[in-house]
Amino acid sequence: MFKPSATKMITTLLVIMLLPALLSATDEAVDFPHEYRQWQHVKSMLIEPGHPLHAAFGGLHHIYANDLAVQGYALGSFPDGAVLVFDLLEVNSAEHAVTEAGRKVLGVMQKDAARFAATGGWGFEGFAGGEPGQRVVGAEAATACFACHQPQAEDDYVFSQWRD
Repeated sequence: MFKPSATKMITTLLVIMLLPALLSATDEAVDFPHEYRQWQHVKSMLIEPGHPLHAAFGGLHHIYANDLAVQGYALGSFPDGAVLVFDLLEVNSAEHAVTEAGRKVLGVMQKDAARFAATGGWGFEGFAGGEPGQRVVGAEAATACFACHQPQAEDDYVFSQWRD
């Protein structure tokens, strides 16, 4: 007769007990946008030393939008499924030229009014170095991201504007 070991039984019980928490955390997680470099480029910006946000966001910013986010810029309100990517890169300045260097962070805003109701319908995440497994925001989205985006409520919490 088969008798499972105590270790196997404890492991099985832990998985059963933790599974709901793991699933709910996944439900709230913002997806990593693997193909974002193929999306529409919205704009670029360089934050240099002396700017008030330089310590946190100094470097070269590129903003990308998926097709639904492009529609959102045109409409002034973003539909569920819209994704915006804030690609923040280090810069090198030499010989009167500024060039991009290593990726600092990949910021993502994902619109889903039901999942992210507490943060204006947007989910927020940052991926250190642009790596899918390197989440840096997680459960802190309300204070780490949304608090700064709240003044942009009239623009659906989005800072960037479409550049003609």
